[in-house]
Amino acid sequence: MSYMKYKGYFGSVEYSQEDHCLFGKLMFIRDLVNYEAVDATSLEREFKASVNEYLGDIGATQSRCDDQS
Repeated sequence: MSYMKYKGYFGSVEYSQEDHCLFGKLMFIRDLVNYEAVDATSLEREFKASVNEYLGDIGATQSRCDDQS
């Protein structure tokens, strides 16, 4: 299995012969975050967007937890 790395996060790279697309998920985290695309360049872009969105969600969750303290 191949991996991409961005901002300290790893993402898998897999191919679906049935759907004729590339797909993957963020690895080594508890949440399920996945992405897909039709070519490698687009998959890398989707992977990076997924990492950024995940980091934004973590920040929002942390803010809510801090507000409740």
